[in-house]
Amino acid sequence: MQQIQEAYNALASEYAANNPKSKAAYEAATKSLPGGNTRTVLFYEPFPLYTERAEDCHLWDVDGHKYVDLLGEYTAGLYGHSNVVIVEAIQAALKRGLSFGSHHTDEARLAQLIRDRFSSIELVRFTNSGTEASLMALAAAKIYTNRPKIMVFEGGYHGGGFLFKSGPHPVNVPHEYLMAQYNDTDSVDELISTDGKDIAAIIVEPMIGSAGCIPGAPDFLTHLRAKATEIGAVLIFDEVMTSRLYSGGGIQSELGITPDVTTLGKYIGGGMSFGAFGGKAEIMSIYDPRTTSITRKGASVPHAGTFNNNVLTMAAGSAGLEKVFSPGVARALHARGDELQSKLKAVAKGTIMRVTGCGSIMAIHFTATPSERIHSIRDLDGHNTFLLDTLHLYMLSQGFYLARRGFIALSLEVTATELDRFVEAIHGFLRHYDSLVSE
Repeated sequence: MQQIQEAYNALASEYAANNPKSKAAYEAATKSLPGGNTRTVLFYEPFPLYTERAEDCHLWDVDGHKYVDLLGEYTAGLYGHSNVVIVEAIQAALKRGLSFGSHHTDEARLAQLIRDRFSSIELVRFTNSGTEASLMALAAAKIYTNRPKIMVFEGGYHGGGFLFKSGPHPVNVPHEYLMAQYNDTDSVDELISTDGKDIAAIIVEPMIGSAGCIPGAPDFLTHLRAKATEIGAVLIFDEVMTSRLYSGGGIQSELGITPDVTTLGKYIGGGMSFGAFGGKAEIMSIYDPRTTSITRKGASVPHAGTFNNNVLTMAAGSAGLEKVFSPGVARALHARGDELQSKLKAVAKGTIMRVTGCGSIMAIHFTATPSERIHSIRDLDGHNTFLLDTLHLYMLSQGFYLARRGFIALSLEVTATELDRFVEAIHGFLRHYDSLVSE
């Protein structure tokens, strides 16, 4: 551990010396923001970089350094930083007016495009984030079933109010949670045997995202579908991150599993603030503002949000799905991600570096557990976060921007040349710190 600390300290000192303007900007921010921060995931020691501008797949910080952006705004930056189609759509929307306070045709346009991508979604409603989408989807499930409990999974993340990395978090929305183990059908069945009649929803990420990009096994996800049907619970797939995978219809479309409700977010807003939840008309109709509907009698449930249908998100999102991110483009990006993962695994042979993920979304870990045996957050017990911190600073010094926790999400703008340079930089790290990473 001392050797790793010494390696990190050397890189941190070099980083501080090379980024005086970012350091000054951070210190100024601490006067108005707690810890100089208003988005926890962006903070890292010794201080975070401050970006001045961005174009295509590149970032420039306030000290003038250029980086290849491999973070991809945690999957939201699918289109890169300056896609012409997206920019033109936003500019055209700006010319029509910033905020209408009324219905407009782009909201129905984006809704139809989403329905076309996800056969499980019959009706959809918009929010401003994936967190809000989870809030409203779970509310719908509890109202629809008239049941109190929610099944979640250790390591799951469904937004800022739904953190389950090592048990429920104090900031969580106060539902009655039942926590099962990811990719473990026995743990699911055990909870259902005691609480099945009280479970309103089973909410799951088809690939755990923030806790390490751990894919759900097809038989595990299929089992959840069967059990939810058996007990009359609402199955919610959180595809906020994974909706971009395969042909752009998410993991559910590739596996042929139909959830009752799906939550969405990130890239679908075209780089603007976005969230959505949608699914069976019978469930979604509880939000129908008409006094009665075909599927429901009585008053509807309110769902407010000043910017739910904001003109910039609706325009950018529609342009992206309609004109840029076709199923063919999605498949090509997915294949590029699979290829990158294969190359990273090849250069990591003989070391404790592991790569997990699916297509263009992946994560690097330093652990003795082989990649193919990482099925839940528990399989990452003992993984070396100090080495991840060291890797992060090293990659910044080489001109590559990724998450401190080793998370990577490719944009459409990243080319094979840049990815090959990244693989070589990773190889350089592993060679340079051979004594720290060898198996």
